Amino acid sequence: MFENVKVNVKIKLSALWVTVMFFFLYADVLNFYHPGTIEEIKAGLIVGIPINQVSLLGSAILMAIPSVMVFLSLTLKAKANRWANIIVGAVYAFLGFSEIIDQAVDPWAYRILMPLLRVVFSALIVWHAWKWPKQEG
Repeated sequence: MFENVKVNVKIKLSALWVTVMFFFLYADVLNFYHPGTIEEIKAGLIVGIPINQVSLLGSAILMAIPSVMVFLSLTLKAKANRWANIIVGAVYAFLGFSEIIDQAVDPWAYRILMPLLRVVFSALIVWHAWKWPKQEG
């Protein structure tokens, strides 16, 4: 028989945030191979949005939050940790779902799969945070 070691909820949440970050990264890398992307970037656009300080700052914030959540999931006290993961996880699930809807115009499979995976793993973050174990005694 193999020992089934119980993993602390903080470690689960941190690992889920790392996974969400990788899905963002992989989608961005794959997108460079999408026909027309390089030409669009050379023309100063990313998915039709002008490349400027505001759009790049927004993208940086969007990517920084899961990075910070990796750390916060391990260090915040239980109550704050639980609510931070529920709220931020729900926001990222919504963003992923919105991206799936946007892809209906150009439905390449990877452009559906990557945000779908982010939705699933963000929902797992919310679920694990919601089911946070109660302290005994």
